Amino acid sequence: MSIATSTLRGLYEQMLLIRVFETEAERQYKAARIGGYCHLSSGQEAATVGSTHALDPGDLLVTGYRCHGFALARGVPADAVMAELFGRVDGCAHGRGGSMHLLDVSRGYYGGWGIVAGQLPIATGLALGLVRQGRAQAVLCELGDGAVNMGAWHESLNLAAVWRLPVVFLVMNNEYGMGTSVERASAVTDLYRRAASYDLPAERVDGDDLLAVAQASATLLAGAREERRAAVLELVTYRHRGHSVADAGLAYRTRGEIDEHIQRDPIFRVRALLAQEGVSDDELDGLMGAAEEQVAAAVAASVASPPPAVSTLATGMYAPGSAAQFAGMLPGAPFGERELVFAGGLGE
Repeated sequence: MSIATSTLRGLYEQMLLIRVFETEAERQYKAARIGGYCHLSSGQEAATVGSTHALDPGDLLVTGYRCHGFALARGVPADAVMAELFGRVDGCAHGRGGSMHLLDVSRGYYGGWGIVAGQLPIATGLALGLVRQGRAQAVLCELGDGAVNMGAWHESLNLAAVWRLPVVFLVMNNEYGMGTSVERASAVTDLYRRAASYDLPAERVDGDDLLAVAQASATLLAGAREERRAAVLELVTYRHRGHSVADAGLAYRTRGEIDEHIQRDPIFRVRALLAQEGVSDDELDGLMGAAEEQVAAAVAASVASPPPAVSTLATGMYAPGSAAQFAGMLPGAPFGERELVFAGGLGE
């Protein structure tokens, strides 16, 4: 795939921003400024940026919980992403989602989802919505290699195939589902081959090759938009860090294995491409410095942002008009009681 130097430079900037952001997120987590869970995507930048580059402005994106990089690549400002990790009102989910539940509907990003494979039925439903609205857009649904062994994977692919829905299932195969290798968890380790069970087109590419990822993503997304053809794209990549910040990542893999993958760092590969195009080392170093400044500013803005008021934490939890539906789920509601009363003691 040929690509203009200016475009490649912009994608490289996104990759640097994600790498620096993830490094800083780990630092802030260990400083107790970020609560809950925190899953980093360091090492997966080419897969993240290449796939989102293929999205049209009207396309929709749904991801799993390793979602910081996807939010940044989709254009969510670093300030809003970092503030969300901090649980502050200026976060992209107003401080109520946190690391695993980033979203920005204005940019077509319908969120990171914390339940493994929980996002697949959501993405399939969004694709059905596009069809019913007569919109010629597509949904890109990211998932990890561990999610392909969940029931929602089979149900979603089957429905997408039967109803010809415009959704591309993007499998980020970073070789481990938490601490379990693909070889130990999956009978078929070429995960893209599973699409054959549903007669869907599928492809497997080097997820650390930015241009290969962008090309494969563009081809399959075009098929989804133009022909309402669902597809599976497996990107073979590697996470440099553990499954989460709490995981050192060394109990189930060796330091040598990690170092071997770091030698093939996707950021190094894109830097080499830009150097071949005549971009100087000084300019490339300057791009890294700009990313560091942007992330430092995001941290400062997040520290200054207040937490959401406790009274607002349930805002937006339920759709308008749904009160009657939930009223029937209250204690004793089917029988008309206003409160649940237990008569008598244990001995009666």
